[in-house]
Amino acid sequence: MEDLAAFFPPGTAPAAGSVHERYVADRLGEIGRWGTETLPDVVRRHAATQPDGIAFVAGGDRMTWAEFDRWSTWFAHRLADAGLPRGARVGVLLPDGVAVHVVYLAAMKAGVVVVAIGPRAGRVEVRHLLTVGGATALVSLSHHRDEPVEAIVEGLGITTHLVLTSSFGSASDPVPGRAELGLGEIHLLNSTSGTTGMPKCVVHNQNRWFYYHQLAVECGDLRPDDVFLTLIPAPYGFAQWTANFTPTILGAPTVVMPRFSADEALRLIERERVTVVCCVSTQFIMMLNSPLITEVDLSSLRCMFTGGEAVPFERASEFERRTGAKVLQFFGSNETGALSRTSVRDTEDQRLRTAGRIIDVMDVRLFAEDGTDVTAAGGPGQAACAGPATCLGYFADPAANEALFTPDGWMLTGDICTIDADGYLRVVDRKSDFIIRGGKNISAAAVEDQVGAHPSVAMVAAVAMPDPTFGERVCAFVVLRDGATLTLDALRSHLDARGVSRENWPERLEFVADLPRGSGGKVAKAELRKLLNRS
Repeated sequence: MEDLAAFFPPGTAPAAGSVHERYVADRLGEIGRWGTETLPDVVRRHAATQPDGIAFVAGGDRMTWAEFDRWSTWFAHRLADAGLPRGARVGVLLPDGVAVHVVYLAAMKAGVVVVAIGPRAGRVEVRHLLTVGGATALVSLSHHRDEPVEAIVEGLGITTHLVLTSSFGSASDPVPGRAELGLGEIHLLNSTSGTTGMPKCVVHNQNRWFYYHQLAVECGDLRPDDVFLTLIPAPYGFAQWTANFTPTILGAPTVVMPRFSADEALRLIERERVTVVCCVSTQFIMMLNSPLITEVDLSSLRCMFTGGEAVPFERASEFERRTGAKVLQFFGSNETGALSRTSVRDTEDQRLRTAGRIIDVMDVRLFAEDGTDVTAAGGPGQAACAGPATCLGYFADPAANEALFTPDGWMLTGDICTIDADGYLRVVDRKSDFIIRGGKNISAAAVEDQVGAHPSVAMVAAVAMPDPTFGERVCAFVVLRDGATLTLDALRSHLDARGVSRENWPERLEFVADLPRGSGGKVAKAELRKLLNRS
């Protein structure tokens, strides 16, 4: 078994003899199977062979491979010169653009781990992730959501704060005496919504993404002359392969947007002759709804990778008809990676009405409520897997890791699925209490925790309400305290003052005399969803 202490900071390695320990050892045993180059190795190779080729485009910024290599090396020196030891965790709170990708690569070169924070995160979430990730340093702009970052992180033990200015310097010599991060080492901790409250930190190494890259290339027939438009912010799992790894490994340019706009995305496809667009379903629906869809030239598109939520058949089919691009997806999560995939060789029904064919090496299983393996019967059951696309579990959270795995070592998804005779997977229900808004998992428990802190609220239950654009939105059913009043605007002002991320703000407020309960005393959320459907 691998010495896990070499991969995890002191006190954070999986417990000896645990299912998590055995699982991580299996994943570390695959290191190098998908190639021996690291991401910094790949960028150096492109800098040598195509120095003037474009690596990233963001607005008016265009970064070449040579610049990507030199700028990231310069910033790696800054991280080391700041006194950060190898293996230190560094929070990165930046908008999408050229800078965030330079900093991520620089961290690998400096041998430090990125604690990735989404650009829309509220103060509460920022502080939580920095704390859980054990970050001692932070890279950011001076302000986040109009608030000084210094004020946001006050008291957290951030001893080094590197505030980015308008440009990077250039350096070619590696950091002296400092080994870069290897394929199997932790390079990133990013967040995932928890069903019981605040986000957890998911552990990533490069090796999983080099494997994922191979899946993506096979699915989309991807090649070096492709041009990617990635509309998902850099910290998230979907963006790891669509921006940080696959285009870089191919040597293809990646177009990113600091803030999503459907109109601007359409203009970028035309201007940059984008061939592969990567987005959540809400984003492509917003593009379809834009008047510009009939005015711009989208003929360069070959395929679109989407996901994060159910792919709506009619709108996806419309996108294919309008653009000639095939709509593809992976089914999985930040934790599990891909369990199944669709490809350019699948029929329209297979691409748009299923979650794709299961990936054999991911060893997909379906489990009934009592833990019985119902894979052979095709389910339905909770989907789980054990393979190279998965993460290394949650960071320093034994209880969460225990819940993530079955007793015999399969990583659970929280989705109830079936698998047909041809090996195609379909999602039929959701076990976890998530609201999926625009591809982002929102914990109902986290919403309830924050809404319940309002002095007018006696009880609250958060549920998903259907939405044609975002898939789902957040609705809060509230029981008021005696004599209290509350409006949606007042509630949202309260949440804003608490620093709650906007995605966790309810978009509809329903008042009830009491919350319906099931036989076990739990809130019967199915009854609340029925009320929404009738209204």
